[in-house]
Amino acid sequence: PPPAKAAVSLPTPSPPGPLPFPLRSRPLHSQRSDRAAVFRSPAGNEGDGPGGDPGRAGSGDPGAPADPGGGRRPPVSIIIPARNAAGTLPATLEAALGQDYEGPIEVIVADGSETPETTEMIRRRFPEVRVVPNPDRATPAALNRALRVAAHRIVVRCDAHAVFPGNYVATAVATLARTGAANVGGRQVPVGQTVFERAVALATTTFLGTGGARWRQGGREGPTDTVYLGAFRREALDAVGGYDASLLRNQDYDLNWRLRASGETVWFDPALSVAYRPRAGLRALARQYFEYGWWKRVVLRRFPESGRARHRAAPLLLLGLLFSLFASAAGASLLEAGATAAGEAVLGAAALAPAAYLLLLLAGSLAVGVRRATPYALGMPLVLAVMHLSWAAGFWMSPGRERSAASPALQEDRAAVPAPAPHTDRATARR
Repeated sequence: PPPAKAAVSLPTPSPPGPLPFPLRSRPLHSQRSDRAAVFRSPAGNEGDGPGGDPGRAGSGDPGAPADPGGGRRPPVSIIIPARNAAGTLPATLEAALGQDYEGPIEVIVADGSETPETTEMIRRRFPEVRVVPNPDRATPAALNRALRVAAHRIVVRCDAHAVFPGNYVATAVATLARTGAANVGGRQVPVGQTVFERAVALATTTFLGTGGARWRQGGREGPTDTVYLGAFRREALDAVGGYDASLLRNQDYDLNWRLRASGETVWFDPALSVAYRPRAGLRALARQYFEYGWWKRVVLRRFPESGRARHRAAPLLLLGLLFSLFASAAGASLLEAGATAAGEAVLGAAALAPAAYLLLLLAGSLAVGVRRATPYALGMPLVLAVMHLSWAAGFWMSPGRERSAASPALQEDRAAVPAPAPHTDRATARR
């Protein structure tokens, strides 16, 4: 067996405050040669040739590239955080295990369910999948726990509501090799099954619903701020300390920001589109977006430079609507006091913001419905309003500080999980 690698200490996630260095310390092309080893099969380590572990990809030749055309693909770990996901996880696991990829794949699920139903389903239907417990139940803690046991140098993140296309892993590995990026990912493609879910799916693929985020709407290939899910070089994850377990939401954006701040590249590839099932009800959708807004403010406080115009739109909208509400009360008071002209003027001004917002929702939804020829646009105004106002409410109610930012919507006490230990090669390929 190969000698064990010496343990190294990992840096902790970046502390709050502005970043002291530029987003990219080196151009993309100069990073590629440093990372070629990830796509090679080291002798006596991950090869199936002399001295290699059985079942591992590669030839045992340290100079053998594992590129798309050579038939020697590097092994991949797929990590999936799950919580009470027995209903959606089977489709996720079937897609992960059924990848059209000429290399070993291990699948690890970090289960934070309150009941044993999810773990029992996995062991009964998918015995090749490794399950690790996640008593903290939060997504970043689950991801870090899965990373700590992952065997391979390429790590692909999946979600319990996501379904990979058959070529996802092969495309991701090829894009990593082609670009030299630390993380490559693509677009979330929401696929609803009910009328409500389809209205949500439609809303989250429009500018009104996303503010133009590429991982939601799509766009050209190239460097970006964040992507959906992602396929990572393991050493890049280790170098920045893994996922920040103090962030119950928005941990992907935080991780990608830290990767970029360290000089790495996050790459958007539209070919890496993944199906995703939206929330099934209005209450679940409101809770989801409330948490998004809550934790986005925490990340923006930590990294103010990461803010985008779309992050300010909903909070400013809510302020405008609240101002209109107070102005309406003031106008009504003036009318009762006999100041008819002043009261009517104030009431008219107070109606401008709500009327303009309602008109925007109706006109935008109508345009989407006509352009895409879908009746589900009829539900978009309500869905968009819930998304916008819930996100904004979460943003303004968040204290913006890690230690006091436990979202009341979650109502759980979760301890932080340490970042994953440094990677060592282990003969634990699951497939």
